Amino acid sequence: MSLRRIHIDRLRRELNPQQWAAVSAGPGPKLVIAGAGSGKTRVVTYRVAYLIAQGVDPSNILMVTFTNKAAREMLSRVEALVGPEARRVWGGTFHAVGNRLLRGYAHLLGYRPNYTILDEEDQRDFIRLCITDEGIPLKEVRFPSPALVRDVLSFSRNTGIPVPEVLERYHPYFLEWAEVLERVEGRYRDRKLSANAMDYDDLLLNWLRLLREFPEVSELYGRKFEHILVDEYQDTNLLQAEIVELLASKNGRNIMVVATTPRAYTPSGGRATRTSSASPSATLGPRSSSSR
Repeated sequence: MSLRRIHIDRLRRELNPQQWAAVSAGPGPKLVIAGAGSGKTRVVTYRVAYLIAQGVDPSNILMVTFTNKAAREMLSRVEALVGPEARRVWGGTFHAVGNRLLRGYAHLLGYRPNYTILDEEDQRDFIRLCITDEGIPLKEVRFPSPALVRDVLSFSRNTGIPVPEVLERYHPYFLEWAEVLERVEGRYRDRKLSANAMDYDDLLLNWLRLLREFPEVSELYGRKFEHILVDEYQDTNLLQAEIVELLASKNGRNIMVVATTPRAYTPSGGRATRTSSASPSATLGPRSSSSR
């Protein structure tokens, strides 16, 4: 019996029938709906191991999740199943993968490859300077704090909701400052570029820009990632969903997403929109009591 066969038989033995159905599913889009404690993360890791055992080059697999800890644990589990070749899987958070890609292509967007990543304190400091540049005396007027401005701008960028609408919905008492905040946003963007710095939102926005504005990059990585797996898909925001959609559109839609609810982003003409009908369209539902 070949080593590949041994690996696959081992994977099958360690899963219940529903989990195995998801792990061994054929090509195309797959949505796995599973509640907490049902083994959904196990499905993702075993799916990666199964693909490698089937002969897929690990470097052609993209696996994304939402915390660095979860990413490390999942990659460690895959390595325990199929060996050290699992280290070549592109795995991590959306931000980590975006950063890895941008290091090679940031020059296309006007950045140098050694750009710095701003932490929250740095972001507030940059925004405070931008507010000052607008001539706003923070100690004399009722203007949102740099921390709140950062949160408003971040929410707008991740959801696609314009700044005035974000203020109207969630901070109506600051709505009078909407135009100023939009100017602050422009100053903030320019100041970051001048300083060769990105914040965490930029890691997603600029990744998406690369895929949209540079077809050669989109084609290269869309075809490189023959299989895409996303854990906790219900937590994706608009930027993340659009990144996944653009990549999957190049690989024959070989994508598996795992979520606790079918409510997620669905593609629409190259963009993703929030809907109660999740995408991808195929649904498999492991709901066993096995642990994650």
